[in-house]
Amino acid sequence: GGDEIIAGNVNKYTVLPAGYCGQPKKGHLVFDACFESGNLGRVDHITEFEYDLFIRPDTCNPRFRVWFNFTVENVKESQ
Repeated sequence: GGDEIIAGNVNKYTVLPAGYCGQPKKGHLVFDACFESGNLGRVDHITEFEYDLFIRPDTCNPRFRVWFNFTVENVKESQ
C-alpha cells in the first residue's frame, strides 16, 4: 500500500545522508519541482547513487502517475 497522499512539490530540496550535519557539499543533490508541470512530491536518500522518488498523482486522475518532471542540481562528476 504505497498510496499515501503527497500534497505538494519539493522546492529546491537538498537531500542529505542520514546523520549528516553541516553545509551541503558537491554531490548532495538538490531536487526541484516547484514550476508548472512539476510533480515530484518527496525524495528519500538511499545511497550516494540511489534515491527513492515519489511522484505526485496526475491532476485530473489521482489513480495515475503517467509522467514526471523535476530538476536535479549539484551533481558531482561520476555521480
